[in-house]
Amino acid sequence: MLQPFPNPHKSLVSSVRWSVKLITVAALAAFTMQDTVTKPDESRFTPVVLADNLDEPMAFEVLPDGSSYIAERKGALKKYNPSTKTTELITTIPVNTKYVSKEGVSREAEEGLMGITLDPNFAKNHWIYLYYAHPTEKKHILARWDMVNDQLVESSKKIVLEVTTQREVCCHTGGGMTWDKNGNLFLTVGNNTGNDKAAQTDERPGRESWDDQGHAGNTNDLRGKILRIHPEPDGSYTIPESNLYPKGTAKTRPEVYSMGHRNPWRISVDSKTGYVYWGEVGPDANEDSEIGPRGYDELNQARKPGNFGWPWFVGNDQPFPVFDYANNKPGGKKDPKNLVNTSPNNTGLKELFPTAPSFIYYPYGVSEKFPQVGSGSRSATGGPIYHRSDFKAPKRPWPAYYENKWIAADFSRGWIMAITMNAQGDYESMERVLPSYHPVQPIDIKFGPNGDLYILEYGSNWFRKSDNSRLVRIEYNGGNRKPVVAATAEKKGGTVPFETVLSSKGTRDFDNDALKYSWKVTSPGVAPKVFSTENPKVKFDKAGVYTATLTVTDVRGASNSQAVRIIAGNEPPKVAIKLDGNSTFFFPNKPVGYAVGISDTEDGSTADGKIKADQVAVSIDYTAEGFDYAEVAQSQRSVDATTQFAVAQTLMGKSDCKVCHQPNTKSVGPSFADVSNKYKTDPGALDKLVRKVREGGSGVWGEVAMAAHPALPVADVEVIVKYILNSTEKTLSTLPLEGKYIPQIPKTDNGKGSVIIRAAYTDRPVGATKPVPAQTTEEMIVLHSPELNAAEAPITKGVETKALGSAGLGFAVVAFENSYIAFPSIDLTGIDSLELNAAAQQREGSLGGTIEIRLGSPTGTVIGQHKLAVAKPVDVAKMMAELESGAKKENAGGAASSATATTSTATTSTASTAASPAAQAPKPAPAPRSRFAQPPVRIAIQPTTGKQDLYLVFRNADAKPIEPLMSFSRIRFKNKP
Repeated sequence: MLQPFPNPHKSLVSSVRWSVKLITVAALAAFTMQDTVTKPDESRFTPVVLADNLDEPMAFEVLPDGSSYIAERKGALKKYNPSTKTTELITTIPVNTKYVSKEGVSREAEEGLMGITLDPNFAKNHWIYLYYAHPTEKKHILARWDMVNDQLVESSKKIVLEVTTQREVCCHTGGGMTWDKNGNLFLTVGNNTGNDKAAQTDERPGRESWDDQGHAGNTNDLRGKILRIHPEPDGSYTIPESNLYPKGTAKTRPEVYSMGHRNPWRISVDSKTGYVYWGEVGPDANEDSEIGPRGYDELNQARKPGNFGWPWFVGNDQPFPVFDYANNKPGGKKDPKNLVNTSPNNTGLKELFPTAPSFIYYPYGVSEKFPQVGSGSRSATGGPIYHRSDFKAPKRPWPAYYENKWIAADFSRGWIMAITMNAQGDYESMERVLPSYHPVQPIDIKFGPNGDLYILEYGSNWFRKSDNSRLVRIEYNGGNRKPVVAATAEKKGGTVPFETVLSSKGTRDFDNDALKYSWKVTSPGVAPKVFSTENPKVKFDKAGVYTATLTVTDVRGASNSQAVRIIAGNEPPKVAIKLDGNSTFFFPNKPVGYAVGISDTEDGSTADGKIKADQVAVSIDYTAEGFDYAEVAQSQRSVDATTQFAVAQTLMGKSDCKVCHQPNTKSVGPSFADVSNKYKTDPGALDKLVRKVREGGSGVWGEVAMAAHPALPVADVEVIVKYILNSTEKTLSTLPLEGKYIPQIPKTDNGKGSVIIRAAYTDRPVGATKPVPAQTTEEMIVLHSPELNAAEAPITKGVETKALGSAGLGFAVVAFENSYIAFPSIDLTGIDSLELNAAAQQREGSLGGTIEIRLGSPTGTVIGQHKLAVAKPVDVAKMMAELESGAKKENAGGAASSATATTSTATTSTASTAASPAAQAPKPAPAPRSRFAQPPVRIAIQPTTGKQDLYLVFRNADAKPIEPLMSFSRIRFKNKP
């Protein structure tokens, strides 16, 4: 259906985060005038949900009073009313939503009611334009109606434009519309071609629907184009000057502004430059092959009419061969500067304009040129250019920081980017807008008359209604901000009577205003209690469910609230996890012994057998470096807490899995249940599906290809796949309450991830006639990689941080006399030494010194120390000569041993009479060792158990305060063999 659908498949160190900010003279010199406008803090933006529970919303328009018209794919036209905060149906347009193959199979198509726009003079003429698929005839219609009192006047309907289509294969319809300052209407039209191989160039008879050379590459066809027309009062249109081909040019359509589009999406016009911007969804290939380059999505700019190259080119003129379907082999490639369309399905000109350059382009994998766009499923949406002058007396204009920037979204990746161009319109940079806001498949994005940015979220289900489809308004607040409220309870329940302390810890005001606190505790049938202190102690005498609401007000009257639920009459269960070894670190391939115990006042315990093992969720997962384990607890609702796969569900919530898959129902891809039923008895399924998720693929579940996710860590994909394979179990299996887990690092993983050990139990409701609800308690232990980054130490004194080179190699700590770094609460059980990649380089002026390992404080007990001397300069020429000599000896020895092996093999096997080329080839010389490389410093420590605050103190009494002693970047904790 919609444009995106072509296939969007297409540490340690607790929860504290550290960052190093380096400002250099070179960086300051690189600032532009744009940088002098301060970037607004994200706290100044508030997403406000307007219309929700929509049914496949496609596009929208906002009126000056804040109301919105919303077009849905199945034909519904709705209006959101800001006064009543309701969304009402205006009418339903009869539309087609299916295609029928030559074999007579009916499937959902990417068409229906696809576009909506209001006339620039809507306030006076009340004209609304809709672009839709005719219900019975093979064509798309652009029609105009009068909108009177929020009703379409059927008798006023004018057919403005028709686009002839085919309905035997899917995909790509377009439907984006916008206006320029001259009253010209732009309309994006998809290529309406079958989606097979890389580019569709099937020239065989009867395969016209699979040859995009007759659609997007055809100057005499409206498909795969951006059209520009000037609607007239009588419902007709005229052709503006300077479209791609002048009116009357043989074998061309004068409506065409630009051609060579596969799937042009949301379109906008820069009101100052007249440049046209849109999103372009590209083909699905994950890698280059003989049939063409890997696929790219594009965020494009047109400064004038042009040819954007499809189906012969994608991205930065990456060429597709014209595939010879008759002989099933790739043919020749076109010249982008001398492009000729020789297809028998081409009814237009043969000689075409040279291809226009793509603006921004990105594949499934990480883009080297535009790394900020991320990786995985992709579906470039587009968006508006922001100019403050476009709005008349707006209530909430966006700040000047975004002036002249393109605010663009991606449907599948769920981001919004601010793209900066220079004065000539060339790309300069991009950055995320509101990184904490994660729109669910943004399908349309534009500014409203009051200066707010609106996002239409299609939702997570394809071709059917989604509970999370909605229209969101992003409001900017340049003045006083509401306080951010955090409300918690020391104890969220218990048998009555019990007391708890209500806490406002974490509440803050971004404007640093003085705050007034007010707590109100309520429950049906119980007199409310009110408190005016920040952290009151509250007593509960009667069983029931209570709501404790904290309202915080600043000195200027702005207020905000948050509530916490408290259950009186049911004591929360207690969950304990005990480990038989280190509780801070894991060590690859070394068993971790664990035992889980549950006790509950009302239910009993695991010890007495009243709580059974299968009632407790126990899970252990290895997750890759960078996983935020705190999100596991935050994202689990009580109904989900007893699943073994909480970590998997958290990972899936952060990825694009639900863009194409649902738990039990088919979306664009198979349901998780279908995948489980197909593969759960296959012993090789885990490895097979991990590769499929990371590399992509097609042909197993239908026409739509599986997007590649090469940037997803293998470890995290394994966790997700294990969940999917178990998703059909009635009760998702749990690990035993006691056992051993052997951490194994997946291939290609750097081993710097975490092992998450989690146990959760939900008790039973208390009482028969009016039961008190159940309580859930979970416990989680995170075991970290035994290697810490020194620059991330949360406690430091007297050290400096320096960057390691200019290629993202990380940061190192430079130590001085009596300086230190510290890591709190480190378990040293089983640790016999620390290993540091420390060096005192003479070339850096380092003097060397003593490293002291202390407990509790910089002056605490010394449990280990090491004196590090200054490294002697390396004779590079001598070192290289030694390496070269050693390589020659190794190659000679290798050749001799290979010859011996060959002789031996020949005497035992008549099938192998000579050495293989690989065996005979000389071994390559080892890579030269860095001239500055030093062996690690290993510091033995005294046996120590339990968690300790660990200090690394650096001493050299002879050093001046400005003289560095040494530098290092890593600390590795070594366990006993």
